[in-house]
Amino acid sequence: MTKLAIIGGTGLTQLSDLTIIKTEKMDTPYGASSAAFVTGELCGKEVIFLARHGNPHTIAPHKINYRANIWALKQLGVEKIIAVAAVGGITQEMVPAHIAIPDQIIDYSYGRLHTFFDDEKYPLTHIDFSYPYNQALRAGLITAAAAANIGISTYGTYGCTQGPRLETAAEIKRLAQDGCDLVGMTGMPEAALAKELGIEYAAISVIANWGAGISAGEITMAEIEENLHVGMANMAKVLKAFIAAT
Repeated sequence: MTKLAIIGGTGLTQLSDLTIIKTEKMDTPYGASSAAFVTGELCGKEVIFLARHGNPHTIAPHKINYRANIWALKQLGVEKIIAVAAVGGITQEMVPAHIAIPDQIIDYSYGRLHTFFDDEKYPLTHIDFSYPYNQALRAGLITAAAAANIGISTYGTYGCTQGPRLETAAEIKRLAQDGCDLVGMTGMPEAALAKELGIEYAAISVIANWGAGISAGEITMAEIEENLHVGMANMAKVLKAFIAAT
């Protein structure tokens, strides 16, 4: 079976129902990964799980060692990655607690170590990044959602901001004008690094809140946690259906 990894973000620091086989740390040329790599069985299949922000959740989006995470997964033999992340909703369909399978990215982050192709180990190469998410993996997740009877959006342009603060109302307006449906803080450089190492990569975006200025009042952590409770439960059903069918 092709080795599959799940990268969990805010609201997913561990996989429930995962029967753990082993937990291991790895040294990498790029420093320490966010957390130990947990290998286990889910739906009768072997998967590797990594908590993107650490476990407990302590690493800010701009401080995540994306290169160490992806390099280590490659060394562990991972060929496919499903990345789970909490995001904000911008366009009308992307309501809180909803799930989207994004198909495009616009990168607004800065100062992150975003490529392997800057040293002797990986000489300069220009990857084709026209379609940042693997189409076959996306199709598998969409089919799995239908099998699990979970309504999702089968598209979405993800705007990756720097964080850790949430965006201003003006920034969300700009993202909307640029064509973004979703806003998050961890989609890049993770997707590009996976592409550089030839790992198939797709994402499940769980919408935790409306982007700033779209709804009345301030965005609160209580609101985010409530929406994530519902959204992550549905995400787990989609993920299990996907793994069972793999």
